[in-house]
Amino acid sequence: MVDLHALLMTTHIVALGGSLLRPEEAEKRSQWFGQLRQLAVHLEGNGRRLGIVVGGGLPAREGITLARSSFTEPYRLDTVGIAATRLNATILQQSLLDIGCNVCPIIPHSTDEAAELLLEHNFVIMGGTTPGHTTDAVAVALARDSGAPHCVIATNVSHVHDSDPRTNESAKPIEEMTLAELAEITGLEALGPGESAAVDPVAVKWAIDSGMRLAVLDGRDLTLLEDAIEGRPFVGTLVRTE
Repeated sequence: MVDLHALLMTTHIVALGGSLLRPEEAEKRSQWFGQLRQLAVHLEGNGRRLGIVVGGGLPAREGITLARSSFTEPYRLDTVGIAATRLNATILQQSLLDIGCNVCPIIPHSTDEAAELLLEHNFVIMGGTTPGHTTDAVAVALARDSGAPHCVIATNVSHVHDSDPRTNESAKPIEEMTLAELAEITGLEALGPGESAAVDPVAVKWAIDSGMRLAVLDGRDLTLLEDAIEGRPFVGTLVRTE
């Protein structure tokens, strides 16, 4: 019989930005995948279960740009982006299967399905689900459906900032904040196809509705992700429920 309480305490959900899979330097790309595989072996050895929702990154942006030459309807553009996320998810899935990890051999298309599969596998890796729902939102939904205590958002920035650091050199990183404070920065309206934010506004809204803590960190350094999963202090932004 499965001890569901113990299972929930060892289940973690991560939103993994698609850009993390394709750093410009090939050497860094190889190092990142090597670190991910090491982390997976460590987590499985300690009985952890990890649901990973992978973003589309460069393939999604390129696909959406190409698609805009023939159509501009947002639903169809998002469908193109979702296909790219599932490509990236397959890359991660096969990388972990290659070293013998207990990885689900399919890419689920819904968070309900993924939550069920996490009862049987240490790792379930998926991409997008529905047009209009970004990687962050899907990860929050998966955390909700699987009973995980929080959701980790691993991206290519170190923290949530008080303003956009890409346009404001004086933007200040935030170590700790509430979901309400995060909503003031991100808003709660859905992003358009190909748009991005520190945290997806829909994910913020769903986290508020679910009363779910978030952690935002730089996924280029996987030691930070390990710290957050293991409940240790981490470099990044902790988003409390209140």
